[in-house]
Amino acid sequence: MVRARRFPGGSGRLMLWDLTQQRKGSKMTTPSPYTAPARVAVVRARWHADIVDRAHDSFVTTAATLLPQTDVDTYDVPGAFEMPLLAKKLAETGRYDAVVAIAFVVDGGIYRHDFVASAVIDGLMQAQMTTGIPVFSVSLTPHNYQPTEALTAFFADHFVKKGAEAVEAVRQVLTLTAQLAPAHANLKRA
Repeated sequence: MVRARRFPGGSGRLMLWDLTQQRKGSKMTTPSPYTAPARVAVVRARWHADIVDRAHDSFVTTAATLLPQTDVDTYDVPGAFEMPLLAKKLAETGRYDAVVAIAFVVDGGIYRHDFVASAVIDGLMQAQMTTGIPVFSVSLTPHNYQPTEALTAFFADHFVKKGAEAVEAVRQVLTLTAQLAPAHANLKRA
């Protein structure tokens, strides 16, 4: 949750505070786990599976700590381009509280990978806006990837970090959604 406050002196500028982070003194504290039962669908592209699976494995491992009551169901698709449609269909089932899409979109020299990446992100955003179910992207598009040992190792390690960050994003959104639910129910009654 972000709160805003006007600067003194009437400048009209806003100062924003991110209330999803917890501060104690000058140090950040570990976020509280989301302990309500939840179900998350993970859609992962199989192109560059050796890298994509690192984010998936990190997501599942980190979710066991930050989302301890959450079931994670994994669905495989051939490539990133197929993710938005499946994400939308999974969200529409009503079985999932969130959907996470994982892909590694690279310039293969045959087509413009930036068009594919843009279509994927636009499709994932449309899926969440249409269904009301949050859809998260761990779809990365490096500018300079070649399948060398050093770059593959770099991105594999980077995807471990991104999988863990995705869990934190899911935790924050599920927490905020739960906080908004009582207020939303009160508005419907009024």
